[in-house]
Amino acid sequence: MLATPVFGKDGRMTREIPEDEMKVRIDLAACYRLVDFYGMADLIGTHISARVPGKDDEFLLNPYGVYFEEMTASSLLRVNMDGEVLDESNYSINAAGFTIHSAILGGRPDINCALHTHTTAGMAVSAMEEGLLPLTQTSMQFYKRLSYHAYEGVASRDGAEAECARLQEDLGTKNKAMVLRNHGLLTCGANIAEAFLGIKRLEHACEVQMHAMAMRGEGQTLKLIDDEVCEEMYQTYENRGTQRSDLGWAGHLRRLDRMDSTYRN
Repeated sequence: MLATPVFGKDGRMTREIPEDEMKVRIDLAACYRLVDFYGMADLIGTHISARVPGKDDEFLLNPYGVYFEEMTASSLLRVNMDGEVLDESNYSINAAGFTIHSAILGGRPDINCALHTHTTAGMAVSAMEEGLLPLTQTSMQFYKRLSYHAYEGVASRDGAEAECARLQEDLGTKNKAMVLRNHGLLTCGANIAEAFLGIKRLEHACEVQMHAMAMRGEGQTLKLIDDEVCEEMYQTYENRGTQRSDLGWAGHLRRLDRMDSTYRN
């Protein structure tokens, strides 16, 4: 199996990255670039994680202080469930990010990627008591498939470790999307492509709702989708599962390669 060398601060090789891990690193770096490209980044805030192949207790996370548009495969930090950075780096990890991602990946063995954002639309919907409304076909993809987690303060505060259990409980054993109340959005998936597709669609649903709510302020009336249709759509998406989650991912990579292929480095 081919491997990619990792060099320490003194220029000496510290380890070789296995080929399967490098593939995940490239996809994860691409995901960071795509989140930035589609306007879902928040400076150096928010984070995306991916489980290291074959390592249930290790995952990749962004170096805290590197912008999403700068992310590369080799710059991603490998950490364990105790929060230890396993490869030498000049950067540390975002403590709040570690809390959230260790909870999601540690509590769901079926999940290999988790993605968290602070978009305007996502935070707006997270601050609504009603949450995401059944307004559009896009929102139907999350009908009865969207979890909610109450705001408890910054996830890196003292005692935040206890929040991990509540994050796991609120996400549940089946859902792959969650609204973090008064905070933002989170999606996850069996792979990076699924998590990215989830956040793109959830963000779109929230953005449409934000505009629809603004129009209501001008005297318009919201037309919610009928309960019967909601249930029918729920069954449709349940039966579909994740069979189309990778659709379009290769096209995203082609787009990035045309723009700037340095994410692969």
